[in-house]
Amino acid sequence: MLKGIQFVTNAAGEKTAVLIDLKQYGELWEDFYDTLIARQRADEPRESLESVRAMLKRQKKLNA
Repeated sequence: MLKGIQFVTNAAGEKTAVLIDLKQYGELWEDFYDTLIARQRADEPRESLESVRAMLKRQKKLNA
């Protein structure tokens, strides 16, 4: 078992959650979380870079 990792189990002994020591694995957790978010958003509609630039220019948040 890895130090700094604890599994939470239900009454049947099945793993249901994990506790991660963020002092030890904080950077790894950030990568894991970013991957989860990316997968969750994978089917969302995309915008082109040009449309985002145009929107930012209209909102005066981009000067170029």
